[in-house]
Amino acid sequence: MSEGRSGTGSTSAPTVLRMILGRRLQERRQNAGASLEDAARALRVKPLTIRRLEKAEVGLKPLYVEKLLETYGADRQEIEEFVTLAERANEPGWWHTYRDVLPSWFSAYVSLETAAKTLRTYEPHYVTGLLQTYAYAHAVLRGGFPNDHDEDLERRVDLRLRRQSLLERPDAPTLWVVMEEAVLHRVVGGPEVMREQIERLLEVSELAHVSIDIVPFAAGAHVGACAPFTYFRFEEPELPDIVYSEILTGAMYQDQRSDVASHLEAHNRMSLLTSGADSRALLNRMRKEYS
Repeated sequence: MSEGRSGTGSTSAPTVLRMILGRRLQERRQNAGASLEDAARALRVKPLTIRRLEKAEVGLKPLYVEKLLETYGADRQEIEEFVTLAERANEPGWWHTYRDVLPSWFSAYVSLETAAKTLRTYEPHYVTGLLQTYAYAHAVLRGGFPNDHDEDLERRVDLRLRRQSLLERPDAPTLWVVMEEAVLHRVVGGPEVMREQIERLLEVSELAHVSIDIVPFAAGAHVGACAPFTYFRFEEPELPDIVYSEILTGAMYQDQRSDVASHLEAHNRMSLLTSGADSRALLNRMRKEYS
């Protein structure tokens, strides 16, 4: 995934495995002392094609992978193992069945979310998708896609709820959510929906791998008072930390260290504006207000 790359509906969304293999190909080429031009000559393609393979911007053609590894001096066992992984990397993820309602630029997000060891998110407007109830998600998505037919809307909701299963896995990632108090005052779907949603937040906040910090209005202006973002960290050494931020018609995926560090610092600073006890007290107070 390229640094600071914007997503649109026409971009190819890489799976995490494809990103890992792309970086391994780059490392193998560099260790062999081969340039992009050397690799391109071996395949009779342009150097840009090699760069796109290494950046996971295109699918990994097994024949290309085999020829490149031969050029880099890999042995037959390594080549066969790599080709097998490349074939797996080109297989669509479970979310591919929702491609009719899932923008390709968000497909990459679901892949990253599924593979992440740590997720940190900042939400100034809504409860983060991984913690939404059915009714809350339905109301949010109805507002975001007012022209959807009921069937398409239900598929969007189903996709959102299916993503939440990762929190129930034995190897569930750590999820740290920082949200604004304004989220609790934005009445989505009505008082009953809000009460149910707040009860859900109180429930999941008891989980050892989930933390919820709510920045109170009293905190005033702060470093993160801007657009929502999500930070991903992975176990795989080939993958850098990645930050995702979204706009109305696309998204930005950033893996440059300075960009990632800025978002991580902002998340840390915002978390210091409240505490777990204060956040739970606020949630309990808002639950009573919606009763």
